[in-house]
Amino acid sequence: MEADSTGGNMGDKAEVEMAENPFEPYIESIRQQLEDQDPVFLIGVIVALAAVVITCVFLKYFLSSKTVQSAVLLVGLCDSGKTLLFSRLLSGKFKRTQTSITDSSAPYKAKNDRGSTWTLIDLPGHDSLRPQYLEKFKSAARAIVFVVDSAIFQKEVRDVAEFLYVLLTDTVISRNAPALLMTCNKQDITMAKSAKLIQQQLEKELNTLRVTRSAALSSQDGSVGGSLYLGKKGKDFEFSQLPMKVEFLECSARGSKGEDGSADIENLESSLAKL
Repeated sequence: MEADSTGGNMGDKAEVEMAENPFEPYIESIRQQLEDQDPVFLIGVIVALAAVVITCVFLKYFLSSKTVQSAVLLVGLCDSGKTLLFSRLLSGKFKRTQTSITDSSAPYKAKNDRGSTWTLIDLPGHDSLRPQYLEKFKSAARAIVFVVDSAIFQKEVRDVAEFLYVLLTDTVISRNAPALLMTCNKQDITMAKSAKLIQQQLEKELNTLRVTRSAALSSQDGSVGGSLYLGKKGKDFEFSQLPMKVEFLECSARGSKGEDGSADIENLESSLAKL
C-alpha cells in the first residue's frame, strides 16, 4: 500500500510539473533539433537575426533623429525690417520695433487652401548673435526669408553678401535645401533698389567672395570645415546654381501709406503659401 501511495504521489508531481510548463516537450524537441543541425547553418541563422536587429535599431534611430522642417526663418542684417515684417505677417498690424537680442517665434498660417501652418521665427540680426541662433534653428528651416534693406543696399551689399555666403555654404542648409526667399524690403522709399538689381549685385559680390575664400576649400568634394563650394566650379556664380528654390521679392513691411496703412507684402505671402 505504501509503494502504491509513493507511485501515486510521483505521478501527481509529474502532472503538476506538466501543467506548470506545458511547453517543456516542445522546447526539448526544438533543442534536440538544433543540436542535430550543422553548426555552420546555426551561425548563419544567428548572423541573419543579428543583421535584422541592427537594421531595425538603425532605422528607428534614423527616423527619430530626423528633424521635421516646419520653420520659416526671418534673417538679415540689423534694421532691415525683419521684426516689423514678423508682426505684419502674424497680425497685419504696424508695430514699433527695436533691435532684437533674442529670437521670437509664433505659429503662422499660410494663405492657402491647405491651411498650412509654419513656425515663424525672427532671428537677431546683429553679427555677434547670428551664428548661435542660426545654428539653433537651421535644421528645422523649411524656408529662409532673407530680408534686405533695399533703401541702403549699396552701403550694405558687402555685409549682406558675407552673411548670405555663410548660409549658402552651410552643409546642413545645403542638404535640407529650404526655399530661399530674398525679400527686398522698404520698397516704399524712393531710393530703394529693385529686386532685379539686388540679385545682380549679390551674384557679383558672392562670386568675388567665392574667389577670395576658395583657397580654404581644399578637399576633393569641394568641402572643408563644414563649408561647401558655392555654385559650380568654372562658372560665375548665379543663384540658379543652388540646390534650393530661390526667389527675389519686393515688399514693404511699413507700407506706402505709413503706419496707418497696410503692408505691401502680398508677394511674400504668396510665396509662403506655396511651401
